[in-house]
Amino acid sequence: MMEIDRQMLDALVSRYEQPDFIATDPIAIPHAFDDPRDQEVIGLYAALLAWGRRSLILRKLEELCARMDYRPYHFVRFFAPERDADRLRTFRHRTFQPEDAFWLTRNLQVLLTRYETIERFVAAHLSSDAPDIGPAIEALSRALCLLPETPQRLRKHLPRPSAGSACKRLALYFRWMVRSGPVDLGLWQTVRPAQLVIPLDVHVGRQARAWGLLRRNANDWKAVQELTAICRQLCPEDPVRYDFALFGAALLNSNEGTSVSPTAR
Repeated sequence: MMEIDRQMLDALVSRYEQPDFIATDPIAIPHAFDDPRDQEVIGLYAALLAWGRRSLILRKLEELCARMDYRPYHFVRFFAPERDADRLRTFRHRTFQPEDAFWLTRNLQVLLTRYETIERFVAAHLSSDAPDIGPAIEALSRALCLLPETPQRLRKHLPRPSAGSACKRLALYFRWMVRSGPVDLGLWQTVRPAQLVIPLDVHVGRQARAWGLLRRNANDWKAVQELTAICRQLCPEDPVRYDFALFGAALLNSNEGTSVSPTAR
């Protein structure tokens, strides 16, 4: 990387990491809550559903909040199937079906019952000297499919690094929770921003290759680690800040124009 490339990336970060993104982006949903426990819980749903048109994502997430009586933490923590299952029975977003919503909620309830918050679960599964959040993503993905009755189909929404997936939505969720800034929430203190990884999708991968930041052809976990390592050289304490530059620039060069923001994958 030449110094001029870093200057370009930093300029793009400054351009795209702005509060203006929040209002029309999926992260607007957790931002709308005051209680960090609500932000953490609804943020997970928001990240897992953050694909497609932003207007549709926001509409579906607002619908989900209403189904949860605008108390997402309480709804999940004290979820009773015999009482609450009907609230999720018809909820769907693209390939995310009512049974996915039900079993994600049931498994998350088990996690919250034991750990109280998702951050505490993550802290129990990620050492402070771990080079990245891979082990925590792996553990969280497994935990959210832990109940033996969980249908196999939920696993496609919760991929794992061990299977080679880029895990872009969970990487995005961790970014929201860990980084402080005008867009990200900065709720978690037990994970260092330096441990985050780039939420890699087709847009980011294409742009990273165009700039010579990524050589690997596949958009998989090895590519995530390769790209993050380059970004970490540029900013060791906060490599994922360049997610805004990569995704924002990719959109300008794509046929999608500006219809999607750096956090709506």
